[in-house]
Amino acid sequence: MSSDGSVFEQAIKNFLGPIVPLLEDEKITEVMINAHDEIWVEIKGKIQKTNAKFRDEDALRAAVNNIAQSVGRRISDEEPRLDARLPNGYRIHAVIPPCSRKGTTLAIRKFSKVQFSFKDYVQMNAMTVDVAQFLDICMKLGKNILVSGGTGSGKTTLLSVLCNRIPRGQRIIVIEDSSELQVNYEHVVFFETKMPDEQGQGEVTIRDLLKSSLRLRPDRIIVGEVRGSEALELVQAMNTGHKGCLGTVHANTASDAIVRLEALAQGGDSRLSEKALRYQIVSAIDIIVQASRYPDGSRRIASVDEVRGFTPDGAYDVVPLYRMSRLIKKPDGCLEGQLEPTGELPSFMSEIEDNNIPFPRNKFAA
Repeated sequence: MSSDGSVFEQAIKNFLGPIVPLLEDEKITEVMINAHDEIWVEIKGKIQKTNAKFRDEDALRAAVNNIAQSVGRRISDEEPRLDARLPNGYRIHAVIPPCSRKGTTLAIRKFSKVQFSFKDYVQMNAMTVDVAQFLDICMKLGKNILVSGGTGSGKTTLLSVLCNRIPRGQRIIVIEDSSELQVNYEHVVFFETKMPDEQGQGEVTIRDLLKSSLRLRPDRIIVGEVRGSEALELVQAMNTGHKGCLGTVHANTASDAIVRLEALAQGGDSRLSEKALRYQIVSAIDIIVQASRYPDGSRRIASVDEVRGFTPDGAYDVVPLYRMSRLIKKPDGCLEGQLEPTGELPSFMSEIEDNNIPFPRNKFAA
């Protein structure tokens, strides 16, 4: 175990005692501390309150300070926010008073150590066999894919699954704020951003790393989350011979996702006109996969859409190929429904046929 890992394990033992059982429970995916005496957890997509509590605010604050030190960060009145990845892979975010009015607030996101596959998604009714096969084809053909969804919808897990379907013999560069993607691939380089030091120096952003990656001969670039001006570099990379790039973006629908990507790209210091930028975006993005978390706690693929250009009125032409059917609530509270084809053929259907891929046109029949 690394020294950082040892320090963190000691912090767990000494300071996080009240929530150690929660962190060790494999059914719990997130621990949310709203105050020293108010602790919630997420289990199977649903949130519930626990009886766990810290002795007082000072005990909770000491735990956060210790965690910050263990990962080489600091949290103080001048810097009241902490965003970090713990040595064991957990992602942590904390906010302290006076910004947090109820007391120190802390969230610890746990990531499954299980490597998911398309087969697992099908078994969980998160997608159908046909959709899994179609997305696999998109990866083989080098289509640029944007995974869209809200917080906790499973974007990162789905992105990991897609990455693991990249054909062998390529060079992949993965860029993330905090390393979360589980990519089991022969030739892969992992980059992670760097926070500024106490003097505000030394920051390395996703955009910086994206610029570096373009000089390192990547076949595919994977951006864990597109949330800033790096969107422009990603779009331009997709348009300059880097086929099969992937990324995630926060949005509630596929149409919202591409509009958000445009808004993020406009934040870059580009001299592109709005019209030129929009044309680059429609040329770059092929497929948008919308992930959603439903009221029963399940995480599923809500739609698979293709970006085809612009509608007559100038809006992005985002056409659904597969869409979630009407969901019906069963007696046990679970929602029943599945992705269904809309009757639209992908514009690259001839490419599928030319490559002798056994996925006939009737797979898209409504």
